[in-house]
Amino acid sequence: MNHDHLINHPGILALFGITVVVMLLLDLGVFNKHSHVVSSKEALAWSVVWISLSMVFSGVIYYVMDFEAFTKFQSAYWIEKALSVDNLFVFILVFGFFNVPKELHHKVLFWGIIGALFFRAIFIFTGVELINLTYLPPITIFGESRQINAVLTIFGIFLVIAGIKSWASHEDDDENKDFTKSPGARVIYKLFKVTKNYVGGRFFVKENGIRMATPLLVVVAVIEFTDLIFAVDSIPAIFAIAPNDPLILYTSNIFAILGLRALYFLLANFMHMFSRLHYGLAVILAFIGVKMLIGPFVHISSPVSLAIVGGILIVSVIASFLFPVKK
Repeated sequence: MNHDHLINHPGILALFGITVVVMLLLDLGVFNKHSHVVSSKEALAWSVVWISLSMVFSGVIYYVMDFEAFTKFQSAYWIEKALSVDNLFVFILVFGFFNVPKELHHKVLFWGIIGALFFRAIFIFTGVELINLTYLPPITIFGESRQINAVLTIFGIFLVIAGIKSWASHEDDDENKDFTKSPGARVIYKLFKVTKNYVGGRFFVKENGIRMATPLLVVVAVIEFTDLIFAVDSIPAIFAIAPNDPLILYTSNIFAILGLRALYFLLANFMHMFSRLHYGLAVILAFIGVKMLIGPFVHISSPVSLAIVGGILIVSVIASFLFPVKK
């Protein structure tokens, strides 16, 4: 119940930090210096790059640490990546609602991810501390000592409920949503006067000597808030994998998030082909919740968890192709 992995492997943390900074600088300053519409070919190339980097990093974890750490990283990474796909649908709705020009989508998602780097760190490291502080006194059951964690139990119950709600919900629920009423949008509207039209890729302009925000800033704020809401499901989910290892949790989470932009451009026109995926994600949430609840009594190893999550995803994708929703 400590941060030994984080303390004993500063080299892994340094490698992660350097990789992220270099890739973000290349992304913003070289490959996307000028706003443009991201093609499917470019999105596929970036998806391959980010997934490859993630797999190489997991290989470093396996080499420096052990196989158990490797499977924890893989499990947390693919859980986050899978849950991210569900969030892409909301991004599509937000861009459509605000009529964001396609050439500006990348910039919005880039700054959304910069915010995610910061907020995910707060969520994960605070969560690990809370978990470390909330282990209940050991109890003896059938002659064996067991230790229940209050926070993980609450997370487990929450995820089971979230899985049930996700199974019963429909994408149509968000289609008529007024995103100007999102807390993120309300903050911008309260702090600034907002222009009616976009001004290239600028967030602020001066009109008649008054500094005004553009709708692009509103969209970034909405995306940031959407990610915060999304993190309420995804962060507790990965705590089931490595509750006391912030290095594994943060690096896997951020690698999954960094590849989200490319995934968005790759899948935006094909989301209808994954019509049954939300059922698979619902089952994954419920499974992780149950794993948390029974953890003190029945241990489900990381390799087994990874196999179950992968199997559920494969089945739900196959079901999407075999039984497509016709609209």
